[in-house]
Amino acid sequence: MALNEALFKRLIETPGVPGREDKQREIAREELNDLTDEVRTDSLGSVIGTKRGSDDARVMIAAHMDEIGFLVRHVDEKGFIRLQTLGGHDPANMVSQRVIVTTASGASLRGALQPVRKPPHLQQDGERKVPKAEEFYVDLGMPADEVKETVRVGDYATMDRTLEKVGANYLGKAMDDRVGVFVMLEALRALRGHEATIHAVATSQEEVGLRGAEASGSALAPTVVVALDVTLAMDVPGTEEEGRISELGKGVAIKLMDSYSISHPRLVEHFRTIAEREGIPHQTEILPSGGTDAGGVQRLHGGIPAITLSIPCRYVHTPNEMVSESDVQAAIELLARYLEEAHTGDYAL
Repeated sequence: MALNEALFKRLIETPGVPGREDKQREIAREELNDLTDEVRTDSLGSVIGTKRGSDDARVMIAAHMDEIGFLVRHVDEKGFIRLQTLGGHDPANMVSQRVIVTTASGASLRGALQPVRKPPHLQQDGERKVPKAEEFYVDLGMPADEVKETVRVGDYATMDRTLEKVGANYLGKAMDDRVGVFVMLEALRALRGHEATIHAVATSQEEVGLRGAEASGSALAPTVVVALDVTLAMDVPGTEEEGRISELGKGVAIKLMDSYSISHPRLVEHFRTIAEREGIPHQTEILPSGGTDAGGVQRLHGGIPAITLSIPCRYVHTPNEMVSESDVQAAIELLARYLEEAHTGDYAL
């Protein structure tokens, strides 16, 4: 079955940084209205769609809407914009990019993201070095007075990238974690039935500390949490086999652990059993650094069984994140099949 590319493209290309997820919330509400019984938004901006079922089995699915980006922190006298980073940026990936500045009025302004540095023609020995994040500015190509009238401190910027199909893969910015939101929505669409109550949560502010998921998990008090996120696919030049973490095209990754959570062993076995029974391509994953919304929820209410389903992704936290179409399909199928029988899970230790 082909992916719903129109929805995928809309999710990837619509901007939204931590604390400024407004445009993504519109998509989440629109989609969840058709897929769940009730939709609400909490005080941190996460969108919660609930499919009613048994109160004894309450599954929270968590996929974050926000992407790494920037807040405008200053507009200088010449109209150049200085930035505050949101989330983990590698300045080497920021050089000579294009960005979209989204203003409080909803305008989208395209600009050049540049570091304070000389062009190679003018550089002396020792001047060619990777700039620091705080050295970057945005040039909107507009007169200074027009920039000052249009852009204010607190507006936000995101990378300017479209979703493209490349071979059997998809390439674009913000796969982290719009592909997780996509998997959540499409798994709900693929459900053949369910007995558990399902809370599908498009979470806010994950990139700055799992804040939205923790707030939603506290209010919902689920009996299980399943986070959806990307993981590192290091099947690229320069990485030995033992350090690959995951690989594109080998299926959805069932996370065993990362630096924020250790997946509940009985949940891991439940997902493995389903994947093997249904012939769903899958791999296991250990991520040595980084975390997902599962880590923000599992320690609430005395402890909640938690797991993450990961979509392998090359070039994470760059403007060119890449995922495999078949891995996305596998993630959708595995989550849907789990939700159909989530009420049967026994996760007592």
